[in-house]
Amino acid sequence: MQVLFQYNWMVREQWYQWCEDITCDKLLQHRTGGVGSILQTLFHIIDVEWSWIRLLQGKSDFQESFEDYKTLEKIISLDNTLRTEVEEFVEAWNESMEKRPFFDPQPDGSIAIDTWGEVMRHIIAHQIHHIGQLSVWAREVGKKPVSANVIGKGLIRPES
Repeated sequence: MQVLFQYNWMVREQWYQWCEDITCDKLLQHRTGGVGSILQTLFHIIDVEWSWIRLLQGKSDFQESFEDYKTLEKIISLDNTLRTEVEEFVEAWNESMEKRPFFDPQPDGSIAIDTWGEVMRHIIAHQIHHIGQLSVWAREVGKKPVSANVIGKGLIRPES
């Protein structure tokens, strides 16, 4: 579990570096699919990650608006601020948390019962899904996307 979160954070950092060569107008340009723009998608990834982690801990949900984070610098700053809490939770993850029930109120008034392990995997898959969208948009702006390859990132060291 921890390795895939580390992978997501590493790839996100690489996308921030990728964005540095793109004008703010292009980063804010509305795109087909996703949640709107490149920056809005990065904001959304951070929002979803932190919100779900907070909900698992019984804390209040994220209530920030993208309107307050419309620059790469503000997105990076937000991520740096929120990631500390996420990292603490992820690093403390253990097998006993895997099947804990998560009671998820639905819009129709019912309550879905998921597990913490499902929620954690959803968070991981959610970013990977949106990184795929960023990769398509990267090609639209004529720039090579960040590699999505897990292999070669040094996340798991071989035994000696």
